[in-house]
Amino acid sequence: MTRTLLVVALLLLGAQAPPDDPLQPYSGPSVKGVDVSTLAGKVMCGYQGWFGAEGDGAGRGWAHWTKNRSKPFEGLNTKVDLWPDLSEYGADEKFATALMHADGRKAEVFSSFRKATVLRHVEWMRDYGIDGAFVQRFIVDVKSPREARHFNTVLASFREGANRFGRAYAVMYDLTGLKGGRMDDVIDDWKTLRSRMMIVDDAAYLRHRGKPLVAVWGVGFSDKRDYTLEDCAKLVDFLKGDGCSVLLGVPAYWRDGNRDASPDPAVRGLLQRADVLSPWAVGRFGKPEEAARHGEKVVKPDLDWCGEAKVDYLPVVFPGFSWHQMHAGKLDQIPRLKGRFYWSQWLALKKAGATMAYVAMFDEVDEATAIFKCANDTPTLDGGLVTYEGLPSDFYLKLTGSGAKLLRGEIAPTDAPPR
Repeated sequence: MTRTLLVVALLLLGAQAPPDDPLQPYSGPSVKGVDVSTLAGKVMCGYQGWFGAEGDGAGRGWAHWTKNRSKPFEGLNTKVDLWPDLSEYGADEKFATALMHADGRKAEVFSSFRKATVLRHVEWMRDYGIDGAFVQRFIVDVKSPREARHFNTVLASFREGANRFGRAYAVMYDLTGLKGGRMDDVIDDWKTLRSRMMIVDDAAYLRHRGKPLVAVWGVGFSDKRDYTLEDCAKLVDFLKGDGCSVLLGVPAYWRDGNRDASPDPAVRGLLQRADVLSPWAVGRFGKPEEAARHGEKVVKPDLDWCGEAKVDYLPVVFPGFSWHQMHAGKLDQIPRLKGRFYWSQWLALKKAGATMAYVAMFDEVDEATAIFKCANDTPTLDGGLVTYEGLPSDFYLKLTGSGAKLLRGEIAPTDAPPR
């Protein structure tokens, strides 16, 4: 079968209704692609997969597209600051909103509940040289049967895509919103994925230091989260006792214990028990020169600390930021500058000595941090939307692939983003 026919067949298969129970072991074909035995040298994206649409079969309404998912998708209810480019999506992957383009066309969006859409996204990762993704899992969502059905389906779809297109994937638990004393909810969920989905036995599941890798985001922040450091330590102990390597998503200034980081000295003790640390950089700087300074003043000392502690280090890069529609903030708050801001971070990581990176995010149009294919021809909307400034819709996918090559030493640093 030719590659074109294979892709068409996969997308037709993906258009079918999701399985009644997505938490089953994967039994389909698996293509050998990236080396899934280690995180070292990888460029991984965050994959939210949280978008829903009226009529997609999940019953979640316009989840994450609108402020109120049960109300019509119209101007004042719009929540996103970027608009996806749907020119390559199938007819059954597109869902019409009440918004209109300037030429009178109905504005359409996708649903992450459709397998064909998730497979397409994983295929793009393969096509543009991105190693894979951490599939996000918000534990406060998966406690609801309806939400669990959606996120389990997304995880199963991504797992299939990773196997079919030779990519790596791993679960990332985001602890945001978790109540104190409820860490058993995370533990029980992981036990379910491991026993029913047989996720750690999957050929595409990412391993690190010889063990399946599980990421836990939200440890050591200073924003008065309800769960405690002791709760986090309980989860780390469980995962390591379960034979896993553990990645912790931590504040940007975890090492100094200031600004976004808890000053509690016990935080550093817990972080030393991790296998990988990944400090959150989104919004911590907003200009190319600030990215360069962050690399010199923060990333390089972080790497030195991690080297001494024998902990691996996965720094975060992001292409820009805006949440005007969501929070009435400034539109295009951190401008992309036609890729210069994003590329400045890759250069800073290379100079600091980083060898891998976490891209925030693949599909997050909510805060305009997405790198997947987005449109310049956006719907007419009060306050406007961020665009790719006339650049091709795949520009940031290509630039991410170039960033991976830069970190691996396959291309030389250039002041301007590669074209």
